[in-house]
Amino acid sequence: QAVVDFERLGEHAAAFQGHDVGFCCLGTTRAKAGADGFVRVDRDYVAQAAELARAGGCKHFVLQSSQGANAQSRFLYLRVKGEVENLVQAVGFDRCTILRPAVLLCKRQESRPLEWITQQFLGVVAWIFPTAYSVPVETVARAMVASVLQPGKGKVDVLENRAIHELGKA
Repeated sequence: QAVVDFERLGEHAAAFQGHDVGFCCLGTTRAKAGADGFVRVDRDYVAQAAELARAGGCKHFVLQSSQGANAQSRFLYLRVKGEVENLVQAVGFDRCTILRPAVLLCKRQESRPLEWITQQFLGVVAWIFPTAYSVPVETVARAMVASVLQPGKGKVDVLENRAIHELGKA
């Protein structure tokens, strides 16, 4: 495990050398980092990490994005997620897998009351519509690993929430 300073990521290129596969789940919130900080973390750091990984020999990059990601969106969150998807694809990996989960069901260290209420509601909804609006983070992690272990359908695979659920069961 390597600890890197994301403000000086280029100085840590050695940490990105010699890996066949790269996994990226990096992200923050606008509330925590402000709009500029959110863009810097969720787009700029991720794109730079992808570039360093590719330069270090990475062939398959697996990116956790978001349901609704769209570089043309009016909403900052969805626009930034769409932009980073495009930037990562442009790096030129032999294979790129993008996962677009819905609301992530997880326990967080920091308190997010509105998110907690949403997760409780979606936890109940998941009993009726298990793949529609949410996904446990453990399922996303299993799907990320499983995506590497099976052949891809093309150079870029985009897995929406239902596909994440299915692959996460494998």
